[in-house]
Amino acid sequence: MTGTKSSPLMWVVHLSVLLIVVLWTLPTAGLLISSLRDKNQLASSGWWTALSTSTQNVVFRAPGSDAQVEKDGKFVISGNVLEARGGQVSAWGTTPTKPSEFQPGQSTTLREGSTLTVQADGAFEIVSPTKLEGNRGQRIAFVASIPPRFTLDNYREVLSAQGIGTSFINSLTVAIPSTVIPILVAAFAAYALAWMKFPGRALIIAMVVGLLVVPLQMSLIPLLKMYNGVGNIFGVPSKTYLGIWLAHTGFGLPLAIYLLRNYMAGLPREIMESARVDGATDFEIFLKIVLPLSFPALASFAIFQFLWTWNDLLVAMVFLGAGNEELVLTGRLVNLLGSRGGNWEILTASAFITIVVPLLVFFTLQRFLVRGLLAGSVKGG
Repeated sequence: MTGTKSSPLMWVVHLSVLLIVVLWTLPTAGLLISSLRDKNQLASSGWWTALSTSTQNVVFRAPGSDAQVEKDGKFVISGNVLEARGGQVSAWGTTPTKPSEFQPGQSTTLREGSTLTVQADGAFEIVSPTKLEGNRGQRIAFVASIPPRFTLDNYREVLSAQGIGTSFINSLTVAIPSTVIPILVAAFAAYALAWMKFPGRALIIAMVVGLLVVPLQMSLIPLLKMYNGVGNIFGVPSKTYLGIWLAHTGFGLPLAIYLLRNYMAGLPREIMESARVDGATDFEIFLKIVLPLSFPALASFAIFQFLWTWNDLLVAMVFLGAGNEELVLTGRLVNLLGSRGGNWEILTASAFITIVVPLLVFFTLQRFLVRGLLAGSVKGG
C-alpha cells in the first residue's frame, strides 16, 4: 500500500540524512574557502566571515631612507600602508602596542624631528627638514576595515615550491600499487574462505578478524626488521618502493579479506552450483562470475585503501625515506609549513591540494560504497 503523504518518520530520516551530508561537507567547504582567502584576513577571522568586512590590526614598515625624495626643501617618504588590501584606516600608531593612538589625518613627531601623517585611505607621509638616514623604515601600526579579498596566491606559493611535482608523482607511485596489490591478493583469499572447503578455514577467518585490531605502530618496526633481513639475503636495499608496497599490502589485507569475504559469501549459491554443473573450475567461477559481481566491495575497499596510502606519512618515512627524491606529498607539505606550522595560508592550501586526488577517487566510486559496506547483510535467493 502506497501512501500519498509522507510519514513523520520519513521526514526525520530525510532531515537526518541532510544533517549528515552538511556535517560531512562543511569542513571541506571551510577548507576550500580558507585556502582562497587573503592570508591577513585568514589569520584574523574564521572562514564563515569570508564575505564580511573584517577589522584587522596590522603592522606596516615604511621604506628606508633610500626611498626619500626632496620636495620644497624637505625630504619625504610616502606610500600606502594598506598596499593592495583596500579598505579604510580607522586609527593608527607608531608601535604595535598602541595601534589606535592617532586618528586618520593626524600627525605625530618622530625622534629624528620628522613628522608622520596617515590618512584614512592608507596614504602616509614622513616629512623631515633634514636628510633621513638609515635603511630601516619606520613601523606604522594601524587598525583597518578590510573588505573581503580572495586570491590564488596561497596555491601559487605551494605549487611553485621546489619538489612538489616530484613528491606528487611519488605519492601516486606509492598509492596506486598499494591499492591494487591488496585487492588482487585479497580477492583470491576471500573467494577461498567463502566458497572453498578445506581444513582450518574457520581458524584463518578468526585470525583475519583478529588482525583487524593490531595497531600499525606495534607491527611497523618488526615488519621493517623482517623486510631488511630478507632484503639482505637477496641484496635488496631497505628504502625502496617495493618495501612500502609490501608494507601497505600487509596492513591492508585483513580489512580487504574481511570485506570481500563477507560480500562473496552473500552471493547466490545457485549461480556457483550451476557453473560447477557446466564444468567450470574454481578459477573460472572466480574470474567470470564472482569477480564481476563483487565490484561494489572491491570499489569500497579501493576507496579506503587509496585514502589511507595517499595520506600516509609514517609508513612512507620508514620504508621510503625522507630524501628530496623519495619524499611523498604529505611529507613535502609538512616541510613547507616549517617547524612551528604558523603559515595558516600555506596549511589550508596544502591540505586542499592533498585531498583533491582522494576526492576524485571517492566521488568516482562512491556509488559502490554503501553497497560494498552492506556486504553479506542480505543473502541472494
